[in-house]
Amino acid sequence: MTSRNQPSETAADFQISRRKLIAGAAAATAVAGLQPTLLNAQEKLKMTPQAFVYTEVAISVPFENAPWEKINEAIREQPGFLNKTWLHGHSTQSVGGFYAFDSIDNARKFVTEYFPTEPRSFGVAHNTRVFDAAVVKDASVDLGAVHFGEAADQKPGAFVYTELQFSKPFKEFNWQERNKDLKQVSGLQNKVWLSGLQTHTLGGFDAFETVEQALDFAINQFPQTAANVGCAFYTRVFDASVTARASREMNSPYYTA
Repeated sequence: MTSRNQPSETAADFQISRRKLIAGAAAATAVAGLQPTLLNAQEKLKMTPQAFVYTEVAISVPFENAPWEKINEAIREQPGFLNKTWLHGHSTQSVGGFYAFDSIDNARKFVTEYFPTEPRSFGVAHNTRVFDAAVVKDASVDLGAVHFGEAADQKPGAFVYTELQFSKPFKEFNWQERNKDLKQVSGLQNKVWLSGLQTHTLGGFDAFETVEQALDFAINQFPQTAANVGCAFYTRVFDASVTARASREMNSPYYTA
């Protein structure tokens, strides 16, 4: 028989259960408070590129006729894919892309396994490059590169891809001096420096306000840079306006403005 001064077994159990419930709720609240922070950290890590990929397909077609929606679906499924900026050649109407990946291994896998199937379906040749994103981060951030968290202040009018037939490890390259000159280039919005995987070629992917300014850089200014180094070079100019919608659907950081 239970004494009046002692709670019944049922009441005692209720008090214990209530304390456990309160403690559990407090713990759940604490965990819930941590979850957004953990998720944000994971998302930030995920979206920091470790490799860039450049592609161009030897085909000439108006961009609206390219099957970009179907291709977007397939690319989203590729391991490590972060984002893509579609490219459409000025005058040439070639089709290509500039991609960010979460690792060099996934970027290499993309260019050796998946991507060759795209141009093969059209019966044409193609061009691919893989670049180490980590080694160029500081130099790119100094020029407002949107792939490393810098905000896109305005939509680009054109893109310029450049690559020197010149091998130099990026850590040995005096990018600080070169950036001083690039900051004076008319119409240059931002730049991603490129350092070829295994080849150590130097290059860049640059966003310009207008096609005219991009052409001036590619045709008149960059050739002099290559001449100063004494090497051959590769340049391409792309119209950024016609690929805006397709690029937005692939989380391109250039179209957030």
